[in-house]
Amino acid sequence: MNEHIAQLVAIQAIDLEIDKIDNAVKSEQNRLDERIFALAEREATINELQAKITSCEQETRTLEDEVADKMSHVRERQSKMMQVQTGREQTALLKEIEDAKKNAKENEEKMINLMEDTEKLKVQSEEELNLLKGEKKLVAEETENVRSNIEKIKKGRKAKDTERNKQAKKIKENTLRKYNTLRDRRNGLAVVNVISGVCQGCFMAIPPQRFNMLLRGDTMFDCPTCQRIMYYTPPIEEK
Repeated sequence: MNEHIAQLVAIQAIDLEIDKIDNAVKSEQNRLDERIFALAEREATINELQAKITSCEQETRTLEDEVADKMSHVRERQSKMMQVQTGREQTALLKEIEDAKKNAKENEEKMINLMEDTEKLKVQSEEELNLLKGEKKLVAEETENVRSNIEKIKKGRKAKDTERNKQAKKIKENTLRKYNTLRDRRNGLAVVNVISGVCQGCFMAIPPQRFNMLLRGDTMFDCPTCQRIMYYTPPIEEK
C-alpha cells in the first residue's frame, strides 16, 4: 500500500474511534436530556392543572356572589309584596321572585359541578406532584451518573486526540486538508477500500482501468462517484 494512503488509513482509524467516543458522550447527554424534558413536561402539566383549579375556584366564587345577589333580590321582592296593592304588581313581583330563584338554583348546580371538577383536578395535581418529586430525585442521580460517565469517556478522548495529532504530523498539509474536507462532507468517511472493483464508500463500481492501477498500490486515486480517497487491501486468504 502507498505510504501516503497508509498514513491516511491510520489517521482515519483513529478518527473513527474518536467519533465513537463523541457519540458515546452524546448518547449519555441525550439520555439525560430526555429525562429533563420529561420532567419539564410534568411540571407543565402540573402548572396547567393548577391554572384550571384556580379558574374553577374563581368561577365558583363568582357564582356564589351571584347566588347571594339573587337571594337578596328575592328577599327584597318578597318584602315588597306586602306593599303592593294591585294584582298586576303582585304578579310581576312573583315572576321576578321565581326567575331569581330559578337562576340561583341553576348557579348552585353549576357550583356543585365546579367543586366536583376542582376536587378531581386537585387529586390529579397531587398525584403529578408526587411523581414529580420522585422523578426529580432520579434525575439528580442520573445527572451525577452521566457526569461521571462523560468524564471517563473524555479521558479516552484526550488520549486519542494526542495519538491523532502525532499521526497528522506524518501527513502532507495539503493531503491532510483534503482528508479533513472529505470527512466533513462524507459523513466521517474519507478513505475507503475497494473490493472487487466496488468503492466501499458509495458502493459504485469504478472503471476497470482505474481499479487495475489501484491494485499496484503506488498511486492515490479518488472515487469518480463520491470523491473519497480509495485504497486496495488484498483479501486475507483462509488457511
